[in-house]
Amino acid sequence: MKKIGVLTSGGDAPGMNAAIRAVVRDAIYNNVNVLGIKNGFRGLIDGESVEMNLSSVADIIHRGGTILGSARSEEFLEKDGFNSALKNIKYLGIDGIVAIGGDGTFKGASALGNAGVPVIGIPGTIDNDLPYTQYTLGFFTALTTVLEAVEKIRDTSSSHSRNNVIQVMGRDCGDLALYAGLAGGAEMVIIPEVEYNIDEVCDKIMQGRARGKKHSIIILAEGAGDAKDISELIEGKTGISTKYSVLGYTQRGGTPSAFDRLIGSQMGARAVDLLINSVKNRVLGVRGNEIFDMDIAEALSMEKKFDETTYELTKILSI
Repeated sequence: MKKIGVLTSGGDAPGMNAAIRAVVRDAIYNNVNVLGIKNGFRGLIDGESVEMNLSSVADIIHRGGTILGSARSEEFLEKDGFNSALKNIKYLGIDGIVAIGGDGTFKGASALGNAGVPVIGIPGTIDNDLPYTQYTLGFFTALTTVLEAVEKIRDTSSSHSRNNVIQVMGRDCGDLALYAGLAGGAEMVIIPEVEYNIDEVCDKIMQGRARGKKHSIIILAEGAGDAKDISELIEGKTGISTKYSVLGYTQRGGTPSAFDRLIGSQMGARAVDLLINSVKNRVLGVRGNEIFDMDIAEALSMEKKFDETTYELTKILSI
């Protein structure tokens, strides 16, 4: 293993830079060169790369986003684009690739692996929607961002005796909303995994009002409905002023949490060590306090298990 390529693809996530830094520095420590691939798989197609050194990754561990840039590439999924990527990998002398991103990134990495390119995947997505790992890189930073917004919205909702529906990211996975609901003391969490009844939501709000509660916070996962529509339904049924907030892309940015910096660093170094030892076509994950690896095809075939225990606890604590 003489040269490793590293790329970030799909939606950016806080902690990606920590992983990039670890890949570069661990590789250099082991006398392996590193190429940074610009803008994900599109950079492989275009042959857009940069030689990485110690200075390339200085002072980035605390920065959100990704210094390599990220993009989604439909062209990479097509035969001509994929073949161009393979030609550039050979031309650039890349012996293995570390791909940081979500399920789309892993599918692209798996295709490269099937074509004979050694790959290691690092889970980087705020959605926490990869079934094989307990947590993904960026999830806890995004969760902190959501909680900061919830606290601020709660202040003004209480002042005006309002309800507020707060919509968070997550696509079809409700983890970000669920964890934010539990940690933020929300009155209700609406997620794609559980069908909700708007009358039950309203009944809970009215029960809170009956015991003197001035406001209610409802956390909504984006895959479970539209914040504007739900807020209008709640206001219409309860007669209580109900506002909505869509947190949007603010959830992807910001300084990575200590946890995301730690696992980003650990997984970046582990990815390099695996490639150096001729271990390929694996993805890294977090289980408890340990970093583990497993076959990329197996990881992609798994189905996400709903965290019913946390959901029930959220319901119990919000009575």
